[in-house]
Amino acid sequence: MKTFTAKPGDIDKKWILIDAEGVVLGRLASIVAMRLRGKHKPSFTPHMDMGDNVIIVNADKIQMTGKKREENFYWHTGHPGGIKSRTKQQILDGAHPERVVTMAVKRMLPGGVLSRKQMTNLRVYAGAEHPHEAQSPEVLDVKAMNPKNTRSA
Repeated sequence: MKTFTAKPGDIDKKWILIDAEGVVLGRLASIVAMRLRGKHKPSFTPHMDMGDNVIIVNADKIQMTGKKREENFYWHTGHPGGIKSRTKQQILDGAHPERVVTMAVKRMLPGGVLSRKQMTNLRVYAGAEHPHEAQSPEVLDVKAMNPKNTRSA
């Protein structure tokens, strides 16, 4: 018996809509990373882009446990002494609150060319509106999957 390897014609991509309001960031990011890679499918092939297209709305209403809102995101500009940092709360209050969710998902994927391609299948929006109604996305209720997915503040 041979091992099944998916070909590009065998891949069936769906559109998934996730409402992030009140959902804990890390739990949401792990579910989205699994969906982007396609590991939820029985025909998962590690070297193929088998994942679904994921739309996340209400990213500005994400929850974090403990003191994670005060923790920093660090990056380097490439110039000497160019280390920069912002707390997650500063990013959420700023002009692009969806970046917190995007970076959490990105850091849960393995590094490499395939993961960068899979990240193009992720769309994150701060508000409740999104321009992908024509794709008729299926709603994935992450809150109902596990009672720990929500945080009672």
